[in-house]
Amino acid sequence: MSTLSAIKSSTVLVLGATGKTGRRVTELLGPAARPASRSSATKFDWSLPGTWEPAVAGTTAVYVVPPENPAALADFVPVAVKAGVNRFVLLSMRGAPDDDPFEAAIKNSGADWTILRPTWFMQNFDEDMFAEPVRHGELAVPAGQGVHPFIDVRDIAEVAVAALTRPGHAGETYDLSGPESLSFAGMLARIVAVTGSPVLYTDVAPDDFAASLRGLGYPDEIAELVTMLLVRIRTGAEAHLSDGVQRVLGREPRTFADYLGSSSFA
Repeated sequence: MSTLSAIKSSTVLVLGATGKTGRRVTELLGPAARPASRSSATKFDWSLPGTWEPAVAGTTAVYVVPPENPAALADFVPVAVKAGVNRFVLLSMRGAPDDDPFEAAIKNSGADWTILRPTWFMQNFDEDMFAEPVRHGELAVPAGQGVHPFIDVRDIAEVAVAALTRPGHAGETYDLSGPESLSFAGMLARIVAVTGSPVLYTDVAPDDFAASLRGLGYPDEIAELVTMLLVRIRTGAEAHLSDGVQRVLGREPRTFADYLGSSSFA
């Protein structure tokens, strides 16, 4: 059964619709999507609860890219359920604890739910946190020579759409990763092979990295979280592969080479 034929007449509210995963979920859903963000035609702002009810009205499922504050998500969920939402798919993260407050808000909703716990995104190298340093020729992170199975966000989006539109995914938590664990130095070498522009990888102390993020305007809690996650790569705690993509989509995840071929580096 195709994704589109499974959608039927439902409307899916896609939060974070201008972001890396939300944009691709919107594209895959086509006319069934109601993309929402602070800059979309459908306005949605976690800090403005008055935008929530109009955004969710008439929808039956929600793709949730969570806010920084779990209390906002806990407040939003009953608004969505009251409006008729019966399915949530939450973008969580690898290593989230079982009592994670974001996941708890979804699991306690009374609606069907699916949790996605992906690894770091390949697209961070050309669309997000690592993009500017890579363009300027040096990426400095506290990951040492640790390896990690970065995932292509297109795989996350396809898994999300399956969970939003097809039966059999209620109550499931899917750990998602790419098919191979690579070091930052190794990934940068592959980028250089495509672009021809040299990029130096520098391992930095965790405290220095966190301070650099704060200097760029990241809140303390985000700077500390990102640093902690990179240190986990350094220690080898994030090297293992996950099989969620295979379980949901019945195929292997996209490789780093697949990502490079579709990225702005190509």
